[in-house]
Amino acid sequence: MPVSHTRWIGVLPRPIHTVRVKPLQTARGVVLRKAPGRPLAPAPPRSGHGTQARVRVGREVAGRGGKGISVITGLPLAGAELEALARQLKKLCGAGGGVREGVIEIQGEHRDRLVAELCRLGYEAKRSGG
Repeated sequence: MPVSHTRWIGVLPRPIHTVRVKPLQTARGVVLRKAPGRPLAPAPPRSGHGTQARVRVGREVAGRGGKGISVITGLPLAGAELEALARQLKKLCGAGGGVREGVIEIQGEHRDRLVAELCRLGYEAKRSGG
């Protein structure tokens, strides 16, 4: 049985001018595009060292019924190393706490003690907040 040309539906490629290109990034509705032919270069480090991370020790009370915790951010550690450092700092303060999303949380107000210990361990730590 021959194939009828009236029933055959072919698949044709879409014309180039109808293909939409999604922008790389948007920020507040402004489309940011990289310059043609030039890859995005990483930002140079702000400090002269480039290897030291900004370790901040702050205090948070949000979502905890007014009870404050000390929060350590900016540590260049991951996984087991971060857990080991958190365990050491919790023992130093005699308090509970844990690691959430790369941030060490220690129950209570221990910022001064934590900054001193992190500086002793070789981190460039600073107290943040009020």
